[in-house]
Amino acid sequence: MKLFVPGRICIFGEHSDWAGGYRRINADVEKGYTLITGTDQGIYAEVEPHPTSLVLTSTSEAGEKIGPYEIPMEATTLLEEAQKGGFWSYIAGVAYQVLTNYHVRGLVINNYKTDLPVKKGLSSSAAICVLAARAFNRIYDLKLTVRGEMELAYMGEITTPSRCGRMDQGCAFGNRPVLMIFDGDRLDTIELQVEDEMHFVVVDLGAEKDTMEILNRLNRCYPFAENDLERGVQELLGPINKRVTQQAVELLTNSQGEELGKLMGEAQSFFDHYATPVCPEELTSPVLHKVLEHPPLKPHIWGGKGVGSQGDGTAQFIAKSLADQQAVIEILERDLGVECLELTLRPGQPVRKAVIPAAGFGTRLFPATKATKKELFPIIDQDGIAKPAILLIVEEALDAGLEEVIIIVQEDDLDEFHSFFNAQVSIENYNKLPPHFQEYAQRLLEIGRRVTFITQQTQQGFGHAVHCAREAIGDEPFLLMLGDHLYRAADGNSCAKQLLDAYKMHGMNVLGLRRTPEKQIANFGTVAGVWIEEERLLNVTEFVEKPTIDYARSNLLVPGLAAGEYLTVFGLYIIKPQLFDYLEEHIENNVRERGEFQLTSALDCLRRDDGFTGLIMEGRRYDIGLPQYYLDTLKTFVKKGI
Repeated sequence: MKLFVPGRICIFGEHSDWAGGYRRINADVEKGYTLITGTDQGIYAEVEPHPTSLVLTSTSEAGEKIGPYEIPMEATTLLEEAQKGGFWSYIAGVAYQVLTNYHVRGLVINNYKTDLPVKKGLSSSAAICVLAARAFNRIYDLKLTVRGEMELAYMGEITTPSRCGRMDQGCAFGNRPVLMIFDGDRLDTIELQVEDEMHFVVVDLGAEKDTMEILNRLNRCYPFAENDLERGVQELLGPINKRVTQQAVELLTNSQGEELGKLMGEAQSFFDHYATPVCPEELTSPVLHKVLEHPPLKPHIWGGKGVGSQGDGTAQFIAKSLADQQAVIEILERDLGVECLELTLRPGQPVRKAVIPAAGFGTRLFPATKATKKELFPIIDQDGIAKPAILLIVEEALDAGLEEVIIIVQEDDLDEFHSFFNAQVSIENYNKLPPHFQEYAQRLLEIGRRVTFITQQTQQGFGHAVHCAREAIGDEPFLLMLGDHLYRAADGNSCAKQLLDAYKMHGMNVLGLRRTPEKQIANFGTVAGVWIEEERLLNVTEFVEKPTIDYARSNLLVPGLAAGEYLTVFGLYIIKPQLFDYLEEHIENNVRERGEFQLTSALDCLRRDDGFTGLIMEGRRYDIGLPQYYLDTLKTFVKKGI
């Protein structure tokens, strides 16, 4: 398994992580608000299990192999190694924490590449710790959330001589912005997305600073301020920082680069005014200010400020464009001889396509399915129009903003589906239609231009059907809908749109969920997990297809649900294209369940390697796969509300 963990840069809110921690002692201290993001550079590793030891290798900047270095997976030995300090100590510290809390064996970690500068305020040590925590989590399926990996990494790092800040392990969230809120021992995180690309430059000033002395002087201002200087620091890291960081979140998510650049300058001025007098030897920062004020940069930047503990360590600029980003790097390297790193924040890859498998025989609805496909069975919509079920599903996808719908069909059924979406009724019949149906006939042709058909040559299961869409989907996330399920939202925000919004916000694979009584779960895929947002968004830790009640009671209970209630799959998914790799592996190795290639096991592989969230849908699912379900749908789908 290959892993990558980036570094971390603090865009706004430096020092407020530890300052907010003083609320444990003084409730009048303001919470800490920090806006961070992962870097484009980081630590790369290949990991695999080992029966007894932690086996570590690394590669130097010159390409020389370092190690292997083997440490027995024994608590005492790992703790001793962690307390020595140095590169291996971080991994040993995490391994010690894992061994203390989980039943695991060893791990082989080959750190084959590192392009993240160390000791430059970019949290390289935290990235190592997160990488180790993630390796244990995924190899041994510890079912940790990203937050869980972050907390484990933090505990591992403070087992070493390092005294990292609470924000450092935010690199666990990857190269996307995150707002972190520090309230004593409590930490809340909010993942953010930008609307458009934003281009930053991170600058190693090549000078020296004493970070420990800076922290020592600033910490003297807490927990209770005794003079104007100390009150100024608490004002800076408290109310001023709260206002600036919250404003930065709004500007960043809306990609308002010019205003964000101005805010950077404002934040730097506040820091210079309130913090520098506390430690003038380190915070006067002549090199930082020389770089920030370098005249040739002005046409290419919206603004800039210091990074981390400030002082002459690292600076950051927001460039006006990609070309300006390159110009800034060239100017700084040419004029000042400093090293620069690119940092580009990108919007999440959009979901443009939906996949609807409709190649099954419909055994449970035979002999009606001998006459026509169950996906073409009629349903009366709320507008009073009789529509085949597949049309309602396609409309759900297109109305949510998707560009294309891909329907998987049997080759013998292709003409029937194609004719419905792409052939106009005869002119004689068209003229018999009332005006509103004539308009709808034209709308059908417009819809048909956005529908693509793919044939499944042999019916070998749900997973096999989805795999047939691999070439059509390419390297994009996609919406997966079931061909015999209809969806009705509780309000104007459709079920598909709810899922798309959740994906856009969190950037993770996501599936719709619904609460289901225990007596019904043997009919559905069921999940377990940990709440990200109480009773709304779940970090999924396990998928099980049609579990027994005994298994569900032992393994699938989710806190906060009513007694005898579980979370089952709603029938909507947004999935990253890595899913196809797992499906292909199962097909090539003939990994079948109940004689077919299933989707659920591949989803669980994707969960272990990339994570999965579950969204409690505000709406209802209508099933037409069984005669009684179809009858119930006919009776209820036409009604207003859900």
